[in-house]
Amino acid sequence: MNRIIRHILSAIGAFAITAAAYAAGPEPGTAPEAEAAAPAEPVEEAPQIDIKTMLFGHIGDSYQWHITKIGDKDIVIPLPVIVHSSTGWHCFMSSKLEEGPYEGLYCAVGGKYDGKIVEKDAEGNEVRPFDISVTKNVAGLMINSAIVLLLILGCARWYRKHDVLEEAPTGIAAVIEPVVNFINDDVIKGSIPEEHSRKYAPYLLTAFFFILVNNLMGIIPIFPGGANTTGNIAITLVLALCTFVAVNLFANRHYWKDIFWPDVPWWLKVPVPLIPLTELLGIFTKPFALMIRLFANIMAGHAIILSFVSIIFLTVRLGPVINGSMSLVTVIFGIFMDCLELLVAFIQAYVFTMLSAVFIGLAHEGGKPSGEAAVQDSAGETDAVE
Repeated sequence: MNRIIRHILSAIGAFAITAAAYAAGPEPGTAPEAEAAAPAEPVEEAPQIDIKTMLFGHIGDSYQWHITKIGDKDIVIPLPVIVHSSTGWHCFMSSKLEEGPYEGLYCAVGGKYDGKIVEKDAEGNEVRPFDISVTKNVAGLMINSAIVLLLILGCARWYRKHDVLEEAPTGIAAVIEPVVNFINDDVIKGSIPEEHSRKYAPYLLTAFFFILVNNLMGIIPIFPGGANTTGNIAITLVLALCTFVAVNLFANRHYWKDIFWPDVPWWLKVPVPLIPLTELLGIFTKPFALMIRLFANIMAGHAIILSFVSIIFLTVRLGPVINGSMSLVTVIFGIFMDCLELLVAFIQAYVFTMLSAVFIGLAHEGGKPSGEAAVQDSAGETDAVE
């Protein structure tokens, strides 16, 4: 199946490249001789589409939320700009920057600060102020977090008003309960020792639903969806750091012993600590893999869908027949990729949660149950003997 998908995507990529090259070349049916013989007449050319600007404009961050375009008018939602520059704090709506610099601040065009709010220093160089503005991704995170809260609180409300021993869950509780049971029983308890699984279940379940909702909302092309939150490496970095802290801050002594003095032949530990250095490096590569996996898969999916859409505009100059046929192919594969993205949204949320649970479980491997857990285990063994 993967091979078939790769071949299909390669074919579509070849179509796009061919169409782009053909669109950039001379018009069909014209030759140098014909051009020399015929008098020069002004020809109105179709406007060229900037694929790079369109692509990164949709998957990138911005200080306003673009809704749609009606004629020559862009329908956007301005967002709050909050920066601290050399002249102090500034708080205003991003619409103030549309007509030019405002209070000495403006959006850079080109350069290393392209699209970011900057100011000029005494020497005329562009410098970035301290920026905590509510950008599109930040607003998307707020909306998606509110959706997660509404889903979980709505589920909890049903359980407060009903007796689960007498009736089956309905509504949102009927959707959330099997997912929670699956993640808790098969992923969390299957990866983390029983005496520790209950402690980490809230974080892992929150991470799963948070990533899932953000993935799904990113696929929706209209407001309040469309924000590329989990396709932003800064957001996946924070999620990976949460797992990094959960793994290393609460790890037991067996975990650190296996890192600095693992059970391997002595010549792999002294005089050159080859295995300890490898294990120490693994502490950082694990969250790095979580960050890159989630970021790359989500961003790549959005980029592929937008690339398919751009084929429609690239083939406009090739005539209605080619443009119509390529548009049909684009729509078909766009729908296919949207369905695939729905699957990827669930898979990536599951994979992040599963790997986080595995890493946390490894941090508690080898420990003996203690306290209340040990008493419960002893009581269970006594009951079994009786």
